[in-house]
Amino acid sequence: MPVPSSAPSQAANRRSGGLGPVPAVAETVRQHDRERYLTVLFAPMRHRNALFALYAFNYEIARVRESVHEPMLGQIRLQWWREAIAAAYGDGAPRRHLVVEPLTATIREYRLDRTSLDRLIDARERDLDDAPPPDTAALEAYAEGSAAALIYLALEVLGAATPPALAAARHIGIAYALSGLIRALPLHAAAGRLWIPADVAAAARLEPRDYGASRAGAALRQAVETLAREARRHLAAARAQGHAVPAAALPALLSAAVADRALRRLERAAFDPFHPTVAASDPLLSWRLAWAALTGRF
Repeated sequence: MPVPSSAPSQAANRRSGGLGPVPAVAETVRQHDRERYLTVLFAPMRHRNALFALYAFNYEIARVRESVHEPMLGQIRLQWWREAIAAAYGDGAPRRHLVVEPLTATIREYRLDRTSLDRLIDARERDLDDAPPPDTAALEAYAEGSAAALIYLALEVLGAATPPALAAARHIGIAYALSGLIRALPLHAAAGRLWIPADVAAAARLEPRDYGASRAGAALRQAVETLAREARRHLAAARAQGHAVPAAALPALLSAAVADRALRRLERAAFDPFHPTVAASDPLLSWRLAWAALTGRF
């Protein structure tokens, strides 16, 4: 079975805190998932290596769809990761891999819930299907499996997986995933993939040719606005839990600030997903996260 590759690093052979080649996973996250990389910097030093391992694992499985030409090959790669996770819950040595080794150490040290790890992999099987989600509920189930489950694990690492924090995490994960899918809509359109649920597309009378032409007509804007409003609803529900969420949970929940900023840009662009400001990186993101961390508001 083919072994998924992991980006090499000059620091790959360095080891820290028993977590394997941590500098390598940190560099992977820094290069490919800058938003989550910045949130880790607000976590206590003793937990950062574990968070980097989790986020590097997420990057590896999230890129499977773009790294294969056939769905079957993608399923094989995801199965490889399932087997690596299963082995991590055993007593044997982990597979030799720049992400598997630190991830295995993290799983064992923090006794992470295997259900959330399996859900992350299962959600990525959905990426291999180009058909749009049948309805909004299906899209939100994907969003929870692909984003909220990762926050659940981060909360475990931080020792802050309380019921209010987990409830907030579910809503934040869904909002973050929805805003991310909207930001990535131009790329998906170019690839001929439609992530707008069938029920939302039907209500807006969205025509596939409008989507594929990379133009934001009234129907597409209406569909995108519907998804953005749903993301806003989830952010509001998460923030309603704020008073009961422990302070230690904050680094895992900072992606709420990222989603909020993305939605603000989208609103200013009149829900045009092809407007250049929607997908542009935020040069002030680190400052926004710092302010959220300072005020304790996600």
